[in-house]
Amino acid sequence: MRYAQGGGFTVQEQERRERVRLEAAERFERGDGNRVIAADLRVTVRSVERWRQAWRQGGSAGLESKGPQSVPRLGERQFAQLERDLEKGPLAHGWEDQRWTLARIKTLIGRRFHISYTVQGVWKLMRRNGWSCQQPVRRAIERDDGAIEVWKKQVWPQVKA
Repeated sequence: MRYAQGGGFTVQEQERRERVRLEAAERFERGDGNRVIAADLRVTVRSVERWRQAWRQGGSAGLESKGPQSVPRLGERQFAQLERDLEKGPLAHGWEDQRWTLARIKTLIGRRFHISYTVQGVWKLMRRNGWSCQQPVRRAIERDDGAIEVWKKQVWPQVKA
């Protein structure tokens, strides 16, 4: 199953979903209807229909989790090392400002572990491990655009020199 935000189910969420499917299997054995099961378990009728078909073909074992779709290319120890590298900040790795972007993390993973990820793959990796996008929701009320422009034109050229 794919999700707009990337990532997928965590291990805990996979286990919870498996418990729901196995509860549905018990209800199939009792003869409950799809709509009743769907309403009680708070899932779609179509999901219950798919589960019933899998149950008919393989019993309760047909509803058990198959595990993750793929094994992560970056292991747990490697990800822990990546987190330590991220905590050092972008300046420590040669970037000129303090912003971690997905492209920069992708480059860091390539340099550090010689593993190639896409930007979307980095996003999924980070989300899967509890990281989130940190963007300010709105600008500060105290922001003075006029003062910023004056600073850029008068002060910054002197500081840059």
